[in-house]
Amino acid sequence: MESLEMGVATSQERVGALASAGRQLMGFSKKVTAKVVEVAKKVMKLGQDDPRRVVHSLKVGFALSLVSLIYYLQPLYNSFGINAMWAVMTVVVVFEFYVGATLGKGLNRGLATLLAGALGVGATHLASLTGKTGEPIMLGFFVFLQAAGTTFVRFFPRIKAKYDYGMLIFILTFALVSVSGFREDKIVEFAHKRLSTVVIGGSACLIISIIVCPVWAGEDLHLLIASNMEKLANFLEGFEVEYLGESEDGDSNRDKSLFQEYKSVLGTKSKEESLANFASWEPCHGPFGFRHPWKQYLKVGASIRQCAYRIEALEGYLTTKFQAPPQVQTRLKEFCAEMAMEAAEALRQLSSSLKTMATPSSAIPHLEKSRTAAKALKSLLKTTSWKDATDLLAVVHATTVTSLLIDITDCTDKIAESVNELASLTGFKTAEKAKKHLKCDEVVLTVTAPEVTVSSENGSPLVKSPPAPVL
Repeated sequence: MESLEMGVATSQERVGALASAGRQLMGFSKKVTAKVVEVAKKVMKLGQDDPRRVVHSLKVGFALSLVSLIYYLQPLYNSFGINAMWAVMTVVVVFEFYVGATLGKGLNRGLATLLAGALGVGATHLASLTGKTGEPIMLGFFVFLQAAGTTFVRFFPRIKAKYDYGMLIFILTFALVSVSGFREDKIVEFAHKRLSTVVIGGSACLIISIIVCPVWAGEDLHLLIASNMEKLANFLEGFEVEYLGESEDGDSNRDKSLFQEYKSVLGTKSKEESLANFASWEPCHGPFGFRHPWKQYLKVGASIRQCAYRIEALEGYLTTKFQAPPQVQTRLKEFCAEMAMEAAEALRQLSSSLKTMATPSSAIPHLEKSRTAAKALKSLLKTTSWKDATDLLAVVHATTVTSLLIDITDCTDKIAESVNELASLTGFKTAEKAKKHLKCDEVVLTVTAPEVTVSSENGSPLVKSPPAPVL
């Protein structure tokens, strides 16, 4: 009996262990499934946010497969040999999201390879004149000299911003060509094959990047600046709702996300500079062309960020309702609301004119009204007597808010000036031409009734139908 009971207990323990292992396995399976689903959702969201990313990934895969034919096809491999790997490496490191970035990297790599290869061949030839003993010493000296000099040049800001990748390739190519020349007899052929494969890889990247759904950095910079102005306008339009408290809470909560969009403008400097750098490499295309002043775009972006910083300071006072002495409370609110709304409308018109590349003439009336309200507000603050004010904190609060709002209005004027400079440099269309460009030409047909006369012989009508004039 005891042995039987022990056997039953052992069996139960085994069943319990198997059940526990099954539960752990099921739990692990559920965790893995949940993780896979989460990753899949992130991947789908990434593609949905910008479908161009999916297209770019396919373009890179196609370009890499295309240049890999140098390895797969025997005649091509016989021509280039192991140097074919440089074409594959070129595609991997050169192909970028924007056309300008791809072109810039491709030119940097091609020119650096050409120049460094030529200098490497020359250095190898000079070193060979010193004999077997002096050749490695001279080659080592040349490698040290060019590596140290080029690395120092990379510290110059303008060089680093635009040609840093080319400098890096120059160091690498010179070292490879000159060092390989010590063991390789056909050094010129080696340099030629290296340059040829780099040109093949770079050309494949550039052609596919331009022909297949090109992505222009200039257009993204153009739209980014316009979008940032709209975000500032959203804040100023919501100023009366969120701060002066003249709307219901439901409307306030509904507009909360738009009201906070300006915060994303504060950190756009690096992105704008990066896009401007890529755009400077881009060829003439669309409405932009070589005349497109990317530096002026950076100036507009800087003015927008200055306005965003003042808005950030102003938002710090939105936790407390507008407090001012009773004798000026109503007029201060009116002037603040008018300044905010007119400045917001001016920014929205400037954004619209930038998108359509039309002169921002529609923003002028709103700018004038905001300036008029700002002058009236300044006059009110100067002429108001604050001696009878019982709450000094309310006075400080009101004057600080109005001063920040006046600064925001001044920043709006600076943004308008920068956009006007951009319009004159780029040659924006006038408002009338922009409207004609958006509308189709109208054709009006005027048809006159046929003229009826009566014949004198048989009385039958004779119909004369004159041609209908076309306007």
